[in-house]
Parts: sequence; C-alpha cells; structure tokens
Amino acid sequence: MAFQDKKLINNPNDVVTEFIEGLVETYPGLQYLDGFPRVKVVLRADVSGGSYDKVAVISGGGSGHEPAHAGFVGEGMLTAAICGDVFASPPVDSILAGIRAVTGPRGCLLIVKNYTGDRLNFGLAAEQAKSECYNVETVIVGDDCALPPPRGIAGRRGLAGTILVHKVAGAAAASGSSLAEVAAEARRASEMVGTMGVALSVCTLPGQVTPDRLGPGKMELGLGIHGEPGAAVADLQPVDVIVSHVLKQILCPETNYVPITRGSRVVLMVNGLGATPAMELMITSGKAVPKLQLEHGLAVDRVYTGSFMTSLDMAGFSISIMKADQAILQRLDAPTKAPYWPVGVDGNHPPAKIPVPLPPSRSTKIDEPLGRPAQLNEQGRILEVAIEAAANAVQNLRDELNDWDSKVGDGDCGSTMYRGATAILEDMRNYPLNDAAETVNEIGASVRRVMGGTSGILYTIFCKAAYAQLKAGTQSVVTSKNWAEALEASIAAVSKYGGASAGYRTLLDALIPASAVLQERLNAGDDPATAFVLSSEAAVAGAESTKHMQAQAGRSSYVSGEILASVPDPGAMAAASWYKAAALAMKEKYPAP
Repeated sequence: MAFQDKKLINNPNDVVTEFIEGLVETYPGLQYLDGFPRVKVVLRADVSGGSYDKVAVISGGGSGHEPAHAGFVGEGMLTAAICGDVFASPPVDSILAGIRAVTGPRGCLLIVKNYTGDRLNFGLAAEQAKSECYNVETVIVGDDCALPPPRGIAGRRGLAGTILVHKVAGAAAASGSSLAEVAAEARRASEMVGTMGVALSVCTLPGQVTPDRLGPGKMELGLGIHGEPGAAVADLQPVDVIVSHVLKQILCPETNYVPITRGSRVVLMVNGLGATPAMELMITSGKAVPKLQLEHGLAVDRVYTGSFMTSLDMAGFSISIMKADQAILQRLDAPTKAPYWPVGVDGNHPPAKIPVPLPPSRSTKIDEPLGRPAQLNEQGRILEVAIEAAANAVQNLRDELNDWDSKVGDGDCGSTMYRGATAILEDMRNYPLNDAAETVNEIGASVRRVMGGTSGILYTIFCKAAYAQLKAGTQSVVTSKNWAEALEASIAAVSKYGGASAGYRTLLDALIPASAVLQERLNAGDDPATAFVLSSEAAVAGAESTKHMQAQAGRSSYVSGEILASVPDPGAMAAASWYKAAALAMKEKYPAP
C-alpha cells in the first residue's frame, strides 16, 4: 500500500531553489547565480571567472543527493556545482552558466557521474564552452560494483565514490596544477574507487507517495541512488553479514572493478543514503575496517563516515573503497573549505547572489551581420538547396520512421525528427547562409529548441562540433575537405558523449561509412558533388545494414534480436535520408563541369 509521506517543504517544485537559498545563507563562502528556476548554480563566493588563476573544478547532476553536489563547493574542492531538478540532469544552459561564471584562463574540469543524461548535457555544454574559447576537460566517474559488468555502452553508474574524486581534483587544482594534470589525477582516482549500496527502503520524491516495493524485513542490494532497482532483494541480515557481502562484491577478483589486491593501502567511505542514523553508519564503519584488514589483507589509511551522496530519504548505506598511495592521501588530506567535507562557517557574508553571466559577444564580420544576407554567394546558394532538401526528406520520412521506431523504440523518432526539420525550414530565412560555420551553428540552435530526447541533444552536439571545426579554419570559403573534416569531428563528438561507435545500431552506422567514403573520394581527386553523392550511397547502405546488428545503445538494446532484424535503425535511416537528399540536391544544382 502506498501513502503520502510527510515532508517539511512548501511547493514540491521549489525544493531545489529553496535548498540553495538556505545553503548560501548558512555558509558565507557560497553564492548562487540569479537565474532561478532554470539556472541553479552554486559557486564559490571568492571566485570570478575572468580573473580566476587556477583550474576550476565543476560537477553536478540531479538534486536529491544532498549534500552532493553543492555541499562540496569550496576552496580545495569544487569551484561550482550545477543543480538539476530532483533526479534530473541539469540543463545545458545551466551548466554553461556555471562554466562561464568560474572558468578563467587555466580552464575547467567537469566531473560527471556516468548517467546518460549527465553525459549528454555536460558533453554538449563542454562543446559549447569550447566554441566560446574556454579550455574544458571532462572526467566520467562510474564506480558502481553492484551489477555484473554491463553490456553495450551504458557502463557503471556513478555513485558516492565520485565525492573522493572531487576531493582529489579540487586539491590538485588548489595546488596550482595545470588542467591536464588535474584531469589526469581525477581520472586516475576514478579508476581506483568502487562502490556498492544497500537500501532498507526506497525514497520518496517531494509531493509524491512513498513506493511500496520493499516489504517488511527486506533489503535491496545494489539499489541505485535514484531508486532504480538493484541486483537483488533479500531478507534483512545483521550489519556484519551485509558488510561482508558488500566488501566481497567490490573487491571481487572476477569482476576486477578496482585494482586492489592483498597488501594494498585503501581509503574507506561509508555513506548514508539519507535516512540512516549516524549511529548505524558508525557501526557499519566499525565493522568494515577490521574486515578489510583481516579478511582482505588491506591497510585502511583513512575512514570517512557520514552522509555524502544521499537518495532523499532512503534508508541504507553505500561503501566506497579507493586504492590509496601517498599522492592520493596528500590530496585527500589537503585543506578545504567545502562545508560538507566538513569545514566551519567562518568569514564575512558577501551578497547571496550575483548576476548570471552572458555569453561572450559573437565575432562577426563588420560588413555582414548575422541573419540572411541580402544576396547569397555561391556557397550560400549551395547551403540553401542542401538544407531545404535534407529537411524535406526528413519530413517525408516521418511515418516510416515512427513505424520502425514503434517496433524497436518508443515510436516517436519520426515525429521528433519532423519537428527538427520543420524548425530548420522555418528558421532558414534568418540563417547567415554566406557563413557556413554560423549556419551550422544556427541549425543546431533550431534543433535544440524543438527536438527532445536523446536524438535532439545528439544532433545538437553534432552541429556544435561541426561548427567548432569549421570556425577553426582560416579560409573565408569552406572547401569540400573542410566539410569532410567537420563531419569527422561531429561523428567523434557524438561517439564521445553518446558512447556509441560503428556497429552499435545508431545513426553513426550511416554517418561513419559516409565520412570514410567522402574522404576517400576527395583524396582520389573526385569532384565534390560526385564525392558527396557516393558517400551518401555509403550512408544508405550503412543504415540498411543495421538490420543485421544487435543494438548496444538506447531503448533498442532491450529489444530481442528477432524484432531488430525486421527493421533498420530509425535514427540511422533518418541520418542517411537527409545526407543523401542534401548530396543529390547539391549535385543537381551544381553538377560537375
């Protein structure tokens, strides 16, 4: 039986912003950007992006895990934390605002927990920031040891071990290390830590009823920090038995999740999930230390016990074990003013909020402002016919895409792509078509405005990476080889942040062969129109070949191979469609001499 839980809140929709207001009133070293409700960013009060002379360390994610992430903002740890809604990844604009607010000439490191939404949104923000000339590195943390090694691209979930990575990176940045050095230390720390959680109850989202999944006398092993199901439900056992099981799972030599063997030095973190009393957490730590020493032959150098990354009001704990050496211990022992590491609340109280920074002004040609030019040059005319043909092709394919997607996904691929194509056709009258790079950027803005879901953000990342590559060129006219390089850069960005590659049954299975053939034909001396048409044929063949692939990304990865074999991947077919239409339109209007 489900029931409405009691909460000390006002409007459930305001819990995150009201938490931030209370946090900065309590700790004078913190501020937030005045951009509620969309921009929810907590940052150090002593840092100004333009003049900050150290590497900024930024993290974040969905709220509901307090004190993570905002409670770890402070000198020696995070420079800023980006807060999403409860259990929802923060939007790209909010992440960008945080980057702009605290990043100086030495750049910033984004530490991201391994969840698809976080990877994609932080990934797109990173690409946007790079196009604005910020120096950005990203480290993905996946420390979950509860589930068997995952298939496909999902990877291990990011859990409480991320907090230790924050501390290592923050101390490295405070010491004056370069961005490359800070990123390397954070990446190494992320590879040294493993975590597993045990829940005695599920959590209650603000304003919602308490789920009834775990009955009396039951516990769930490996439950996720968003309440997602874990590895198994079992009868509640004494904490001695539970701790033994968790430690064996993390240190299991068969899975080899962490490079810890007998004789290693380790750090232990026992983390409360939100509703576990300090007494029970201390009991857990007290049992874990001797088991690590006597049963596993490990030297426990540091123990951290408390609530670091919670799941609202979930009862239970997680254990994180990190392999330690002198370098890591030095970073963990370095001073910090992050309030929940913890530190005191001394210092004068500056204003609680500061304005949200605006993006830097675009660099445009003085004699040609952005917007549709009065007269199109040859490049502008080519772009116009190619874009129009591509968008029309996607619109015409809507029903087929939806039909395919209804068998292998959620049935809305065609509708989603149709919205993007329609927006592009509507917005094209204002595109600066004589400037190829800015036009691609505007296409990305059109897509980002109307296309939801994974496909929308992947196409936005695609356009942003192409824009950055085209802007890097020094020539006033974009050549066919420049386009080939931009396509290659876009594919690399989508693969990096989406996690897919060739053979995963995604849009990349159309674009990767197209890119290879395009470069091959251009290098062989073919005229550009012919090269693009030949590469479009490769795109179509690649898309159709997805019928024979086992999906390893997206919702299709949950569908049986028999069903997958009946239809091609809708995303790949959509990509092949617009690519082929653009190539044919260009060849028809501008045939080879």
